[in-house]
Parts: sequence; C-alpha cells; structure tokens
Amino acid sequence: MAIQKSTPAVDGVHAFKLPDVGEGLIEAELLTWYVKPGDEVKDGQMICEIETAKAVVELPCPYSGTVKELFAAEGETVEVGTVIITVDDGTGGSGGGTAEADTGAETEEREKPLVGYGEKAASTQRRPRRRPAATAPTPAAPAPRPASAPTPEPAAPAAPVRSEGRPLAKPPVRKLAKDLGIDLATVSPTGKDGIITRDDVHAAAEAVRAPEVVPEAAPAVETPVETDRSAREQRIPIKGVRKHTAAAMVNSAFTAPHVTEFLQVDVTRTMKAVARLRERPDFADVKVSPLLLVAKALLMAIRRHPGINSSWDEENQEIVVKNYVNLGIAAATERGLVVPNIKDAESQTLPELAASLKRLTETARAGKTGPADMSGGTITITNVGVFGVDAGTPIINPGEAAILAFGQIRDMPWVHKGELKIRKVTTLSLSFDHRLVDGELGSKVLRDIGTALEDPELTALAWG
Repeated sequence: MAIQKSTPAVDGVHAFKLPDVGEGLIEAELLTWYVKPGDEVKDGQMICEIETAKAVVELPCPYSGTVKELFAAEGETVEVGTVIITVDDGTGGSGGGTAEADTGAETEEREKPLVGYGEKAASTQRRPRRRPAATAPTPAAPAPRPASAPTPEPAAPAAPVRSEGRPLAKPPVRKLAKDLGIDLATVSPTGKDGIITRDDVHAAAEAVRAPEVVPEAAPAVETPVETDRSAREQRIPIKGVRKHTAAAMVNSAFTAPHVTEFLQVDVTRTMKAVARLRERPDFADVKVSPLLLVAKALLMAIRRHPGINSSWDEENQEIVVKNYVNLGIAAATERGLVVPNIKDAESQTLPELAASLKRLTETARAGKTGPADMSGGTITITNVGVFGVDAGTPIINPGEAAILAFGQIRDMPWVHKGELKIRKVTTLSLSFDHRLVDGELGSKVLRDIGTALEDPELTALAWG
C-alpha cells in the first residue's frame, strides 16, 4: 500500500497523517502500535494496525528515521488526515519538529487531499454564551436611628429556597430516583448548594425499605424496590466493521424492495458427492464442504439466468447486468460481519473454487480481510446452517440484486421414489431486489440451485 509523502519536514521531523486506506473513509480505530518513541524505523516498515469501517489493515511508515512521538493511543478513533506519528530523519536541527509546527504553520505547503477523501470544510463552533456578570445591588444607606431607639436584634438567617420549589438534582440522579420510586421532594440534599446526590437517593431508598412497625396480627411485608439497572448493563461502542455493516444494512433494507422465497431440497446426493470429493487427490489441501457445491450450483444458475447477477443504477436509470461473478461469502468474525468476495468466481474450476473459499474464510477469521477483498461484490451466499438455523430472510448487500441463505442439513422424512424415507434435507432462502428481479426470475434461479443440489453430478453433465 503506497502512502503519499505530501507533508514537508520541519527540521528533519516528518509528521505522518492517517491516510484513507479505503474508498472515502473518514476515520479509523487505532488497534495496535508496533513501535514506540525512540525506535528506529525504515521506509515501508509496518508501524501500526488500524480498523476501518471495512477491514483491519496494517499501515507502513513512508519515512526512515527515529520515532519522535505518537499522537494516538491504542483504542482511539482517529479522523483521516490527523497526525498519528512523527519521525526524525536526523537531517534537521533540534527545535520546532512537532506536529503542531508541521501542520499549523501558515507558510507550509498545503497538503493535498488523500485518495478518496476530499478536503473537509472547516467546522463551525458555537461561540460560548457570555453570561452577565452578577452584580450585587448597592445597599441603601441606613436611615439615621434616633438615639433613644433600642438596638434591634439581628435577624435570623433565611432558610435556603429551592429554585421555583423544585428539588435540585442532575438528570441521572432524577432518573435513578424515578427508577427507585423516590420522590425527590422528600430527600434531604447533602451536595454542594443543596444539590441532591446519588447517595442521597440511595439513602432515601434504604429508608423506604426499612421495616415498618405493624400490629402483631399483620405480618410485615417488605416492598421490593428495583435497584440501579446501569450496574447490570454493558455498553459496547458502535464503530469499525460493525458500524459500517449496520449503516449498509439499513440503507439496503429501506432502499431495495426485498422479496424472499424458500425451497426445501433433498441434498442426500450432494452429501455423498462431498464425501467422494474429499478422497480425491486434487482436493487434498482444501476443505470440501456442502457450501462448495452450493456455491457451484449458484454459479451454474447465474450462467443460465444472468439477470440475477445485476445492479440498479439510480443515476442513469439503468439495470447493469454483470458478465462476471464476484461471489461474496458472509463471514462472522470477532469484529462483526464481513462479506469478502471471490473475484471472477465463474471462471474457476471446482478445486480452484475450493481453494478460494479456504483462503477467504481463513483471512476473514484472522481479521485480515482487506478493503479490496470486500468491494465489487455482485451476489452473496450466507451460510446460516453452521449456526443450527434452518432458514432466514437475509438482507441484500448494497449494490447487489440477490443473496442466498443456506440452512442446516437435517435428517428428515422425505418421499423418495414413491416411498417414505429418511433423507438429508436443507432449506434454501433467496432474497432479491424486486426492482431488478421479478418473481419468475427469482423462482427459476432458486429452482435451478435446488435441482443442482439434488443431483450435482447429473446437473454438471447436463449443464456443462
């Protein structure tokens, strides 16, 4: 990955700004630093690992020298164009080599926008509202008191008055009191300036829970009081891959009119074919699974019905039929759902397709899928069967026309050759964009996939 060296050095100190490693991304989370201040680095050396909205990638340093300072902590989300590290190449003086000097001087060359990320307009900030200075009223001069008048007693200090009669408390404390069923008007404040604190509310709740004196004939009943629920909740920041996936799914669900069709298929012969393929020498180094034959069946169906492998061009009001298949495989990872795709899958032999599936899944599980591997997909398979699920209504990936869900394979009673037998059965679900695919086309595609799985060897011979 090439990094643009567009920022001039100040006294031999180079400031490296976070580049856009994807397509128009605006931020990334810094996962791990591989270097620390004082370390020697070389041009092209990997210095950190970041997670963008699309993938986890490593960043190479475009300079050689000594690491001077790190400007982002691990776990911090950094905007594209922000300085994350400075490197001293040893050619300059001792002063002025800071990120501020490199990015703030007006005499420097203005940095060019990074690839896929234009200049961002300067954000406007609201000017803080100026509060009028509190001025105490000038006390009136006391009227002269007759010599014979007795000296008045000092007045007792006035009791503090709550603003508009409403107890003083912060919003979280008010919510806590509401959850515990405590009336703030009955709580004695201990905070500064008469503000009710969380401890005050808990103390009031404890007083409520104290047993009351009741007649001997009636047993004491303790009223259950709900405790603070925030202590039993976990909050997970939405960022990185999960944030991108959520935005994409919402966009797809509310843009493309979804239709889902289901088909139960007898895959007994498919399972036998999988067992035979595993024994062949050309499949010795790859994992042969039913997913491989499902992918092959989908590719064969696309060849017979190209319209299922298309996209909607809103700007030009056109349907774009793709004569290539970049087959996406949905993969669940620790960082969320990713959908890398196999480029030109339609041109691969069955052993080559098996090898591609192996590389794709291993890379995804290791969290190393790059942005290029997840762009340009044309149709997707999601294998919900690995989770023990029979079927689902998957959401189409943006820019695609359809997605196929492959359910678990179960032993089920099935009528085979006129007799009731126990067979291997699965459920296929095909969701498609009804703007691009009508019911007839969607049904034909799903039917052909099912036919290919019912007898994969015969289908391969008949369809070529």
